[in-house]
Amino acid sequence: MTARPDPLLSIEDFVERSPTGSALFGLDLGTKTIGIAVSDGGRRIASPLVTLRRKAFKTDSAELLRLARERSIGGIVLGMPFNMDGSAGPRVQATRAFARNLSELTDLPMLAWDERLSTAAVTRTLIEADASRARRAELVDKVAAAYILQGLLDRLAGLRPL
Repeated sequence: MTARPDPLLSIEDFVERSPTGSALFGLDLGTKTIGIAVSDGGRRIASPLVTLRRKAFKTDSAELLRLARERSIGGIVLGMPFNMDGSAGPRVQATRAFARNLSELTDLPMLAWDERLSTAAVTRTLIEADASRARRAELVDKVAAAYILQGLLDRLAGLRPL
């Protein structure tokens, strides 16, 4: 059996394959939820969209791709949960498996983006904003997805000619 190619592209290939002017999705994949954020068409600002309660891959991917079609998404940025030392643990393996399985269902280009400390940074911001514990639990995943996506958007802005 031949191994499937890695669906996670380099930033250059991702930019080349995602249609100009299309919005992007940012995903924060947790074990119980998937936080989803969306960019504007100019790829300057990421906004939290929704948090999906995970069920089964088939159900989760169908809902994700439905939302992507609804919003004419041109690419997907997956938060890659590396360990603090940069090593890849079980959550990285699970994220890569999600990307491989999703690539069987869509031609949307996918990119991995380092998400270390994204949830901690978002939680700290929500605490500073005096959000209750219940409100933080409701918001953290989709806001973390926006934080991840905004990191890529800021990097892309650095690649644009002035």
